[in-house]
Amino acid sequence: MSTAAISRPGQVLADLIPATRLRDVTLVLGGAALTGIAAQIAVPVPGSPVPVTGQTFAALLVGTSLGAYRGAASLAVYALVGMAGMPWFAQGKAGMGMPSLGYVFGMLLAAMVVGALARRGADRSVARMAGTMVLGSAIIYAVGVPYLAASTGMSLTEAVAAGLTPFLIGDALKAALAMGAVPLAWKYLDEKR
Repeated sequence: MSTAAISRPGQVLADLIPATRLRDVTLVLGGAALTGIAAQIAVPVPGSPVPVTGQTFAALLVGTSLGAYRGAASLAVYALVGMAGMPWFAQGKAGMGMPSLGYVFGMLLAAMVVGALARRGADRSVARMAGTMVLGSAIIYAVGVPYLAASTGMSLTEAVAAGLTPFLIGDALKAALAMGAVPLAWKYLDEKR
């Protein structure tokens, strides 16, 4: 196996692919596309303008796998292209007038933070990955819930009830998937050395 494929401290999974500009562009665009596809896995929540989607899972996975800069770039592409009219936000929506757009901005910030933590080894064990996913989800809500309140005229309490509380169990399941998948990928790759 080539030296580029051996995991070292300070790496994220994407760093195991030999470095080229084409690699980085492909990873950024692929991360944006993955998030857009995952956003189409959407289940409406009664009483909430925000559906449960696979988009948060994808955004946090993109951040941890690509690192802070490529992860944030992926989510920036996702956000900008969606705001420009590409119907790849949750439930095939696009544009700038959606009450859930704050969650997209939160995902961009969360991808950057979890990517930086992954570069410091937070993606190597289940316990550290758990903390990383909880922090990433908290960042998404910290931006998304106030935006939801401001864009709909809800009080902050109403926005929490409509845009946070119904999603906690689903987010715990998504975090559990990521907590298993990423450390398992590292373990597999380390065993292949």
